[in-house]
Amino acid sequence: MNATLQDGGSSQGTRSTDPAITAAVHMPIFEKHFAPDLPLVDADCGNGAQTVFLAGRFHPCVGIDRSAAVLERARTAVGEGAGGRSAPDFRQLDAADPAAMRRLHDELGDANVYLRGVLRRSGPDGRARVAESVAALVGERGRAFVVEAAPEADAALAPGAGAAHPTEPPGSLDTPGLPDLSHTPDARQTFGEEPAEQAGPFTAAGLKVLAGGSLPLSTTDFEPDGSRLDLPSNWLVVGRGD
Repeated sequence: MNATLQDGGSSQGTRSTDPAITAAVHMPIFEKHFAPDLPLVDADCGNGAQTVFLAGRFHPCVGIDRSAAVLERARTAVGEGAGGRSAPDFRQLDAADPAAMRRLHDELGDANVYLRGVLRRSGPDGRARVAESVAALVGERGRAFVVEAAPEADAALAPGAGAAHPTEPPGSLDTPGLPDLSHTPDARQTFGEEPAEQAGPFTAAGLKVLAGGSLPLSTTDFEPDGSRLDLPSNWLVVGRGD
């Protein structure tokens, strides 16, 4: 996941999370809602680790990111380690550019979307654009899986990750849905997403919330006792159909 910052930059701390503790955990949830014959778009794909994993299930699978440098590293990683999996396609596109997503929909048709930790870093205007982009990509048959850290995650972070303040995680925290907040102007207000707040941009874009829930979000940080630090997160499946 390569979350878009409010200042137009990108989060560097969420690019190398092992798919075994992210996409592999999410897949049993969203594959019940995703049409298997549709393409999948991994929005803000970062280093492409999740994209490669998802390409083993969905064809075609397209990873999009606004950073050319990040995508070059993703392509290199795929070339070195994709093995027998179907190689995904990586495109330099901005998930907060609805016009670009409409053009991608013209090419792919209706698509499923994997959206991990993007909304919270995009600001109010950016969230609306991301939701509009998702609405363009899913069309009539597609669905989007949206997962964000929950507000309760700040309490888990302070003792578990050694943060100086609940809204100040360590600088290189590499966790799905939890970008480094050090560049967020008002981190206290934008840290976690309540389900209703998370759903708002998508319902405003004409989509329905088809399912939702919560689950632990595994990180690459560890508790003092050596156990992995897990954070609460909220997830939604959104789309136009029932």
